[in-house]
Amino acid sequence: MNPGATTASSAWLTVRAGPIRTLHGAGSHPSVSTAGTASRPARTRLCFSNSIFRKRAMKRLLHNPLFRWIAGFFRPADESGIDLSRRAAIGAGLTGIGGVMLLGVHPQAGKRSFNSNLVRPPGSTNEQDFLGLCIRCGECMKVCPTNAIQPTLFEAGLEGLWSPVLNMKLGYCEYECNLCMQVCPTDAIQLLGLDEKKQIRIGTAFFDKDRCLPYAFARPCIVCEEHCPTPKKAIWFEEVEVLNEKAERVMLKQPRINPDLCIGCGICENKCVVEDQPAVRVTSAGETRNPENQILLSGGGIYG
Repeated sequence: MNPGATTASSAWLTVRAGPIRTLHGAGSHPSVSTAGTASRPARTRLCFSNSIFRKRAMKRLLHNPLFRWIAGFFRPADESGIDLSRRAAIGAGLTGIGGVMLLGVHPQAGKRSFNSNLVRPPGSTNEQDFLGLCIRCGECMKVCPTNAIQPTLFEAGLEGLWSPVLNMKLGYCEYECNLCMQVCPTDAIQLLGLDEKKQIRIGTAFFDKDRCLPYAFARPCIVCEEHCPTPKKAIWFEEVEVLNEKAERVMLKQPRINPDLCIGCGICENKCVVEDQPAVRVTSAGETRNPENQILLSGGGIYG
């Protein structure tokens, strides 16, 4: 072996790995190289600093109230003076009660508290029974021809997670369809004939006059009325004289909703030409399945 190569290799190892034993030719005694010892104090200071940091972190952890409370569960009874099984039982009981309360909280838990966004499929039972019967199988979502039926996230609380709801921006309830009723395996959506289904109100449409073209911009638009599927149109027009952007007097047809005829199918919202947020929106108010969720309650009907 070339002695020069051995010396160079040993020097490289000394620089990379610190003090190591090197051989200086045949018959020489092994010795410890002093190369690289200048880095020892830096490494020593680093280890010392890490040790201090760990001690301080452990001290802060031991004085943390949450850590001390959790550690109490694992402390022997003779040291803590508290029966471990009793503490565990109390903690488990409180956790269980809190979990049940959390799962039971949803926007429609109160008698007069309703979530306007929860437009359920036609034929759905009242909210409490619906959440108990629905198994979140997704069959109604699969067969919906317009993809209007979508799963909820937290609109109905944790208890209603993944239950079906209509999203009118994605689709609408087809007037000549009752497929969701046919495939529901638990009667959460009751099976009704097509003629009976057409009489069910799942919500009511409302106009936003700040976005509707005839109201906000004095421009003609009759798209919503053209798509309304009910035999007697739930959307009707009132002809009014208004000033346009040129300060000219023009006659416009401004749309109105007849809540006694509107079934909340959502086709008007889905077909609205106003982008972003449609100028007409369907809410769950007036739904057939819940007599309490009405626009006016004084007389038990929509108009009172």
